[in-house]
Amino acid sequence: MRGAIRHVRVWLVLGGCWSLAACAGSSGGVTASAEGGPSYPGINCAPFARELSGIALYGDAASWWDQAQGRYRKSSRPVLGAALVFQRESRLPSGHVSVVSRLVGPRQIQVTQANWVHNELDEDQLVVDVSERNDWSAVRVWWPPVGQLGAHQYATYGFILPSAPASHDELHMTAAVAAELALSSSSGRPPPRARQVAKGAL
Repeated sequence: MRGAIRHVRVWLVLGGCWSLAACAGSSGGVTASAEGGPSYPGINCAPFARELSGIALYGDAASWWDQAQGRYRKSSRPVLGAALVFQRESRLPSGHVSVVSRLVGPRQIQVTQANWVHNELDEDQLVVDVSERNDWSAVRVWWPPVGQLGAHQYATYGFILPSAPASHDELHMTAAVAAELALSSSSGRPPPRARQVAKGAL
């Protein structure tokens, strides 16, 4: 029994360490994943979140919060299509950013995100607000390899709201396209265009 518990704890720790060694640029292609979501070797959270949300911010994920000042509305409440920005810490040296894909309850949302599980795209993953003031400043995040919430609490800045609203269906339809575009954006600062590309493919 102790061995099984230790195995789960190792997964939880590795989940934080593998998540975001770097969350800015990427290159690679899609493969199958044993953890459930499709694997995109080299994918990082920030370029994926930019493509999926349409929020044209660049650089490390944690820097998005300050960059958004005066450009995008920010909130302590989730909105569909908004970017949830995680603060830097030892497990997340570049921070992390995910996109709200469902509003579940006052303290529960689902997000679509890249590289929370290393190199993986995961859709509709549970995030729970564990802050004292219900302001989403501290959260726990679903860890797919063990099929439960991770034990660690992550500090977040809050939500950056998109310029255009999004539905769950639109986010789902766009996710794979956003991943491919995130991997192909190796230089410069191309504007996010995944939603337009996904609509054109229908």
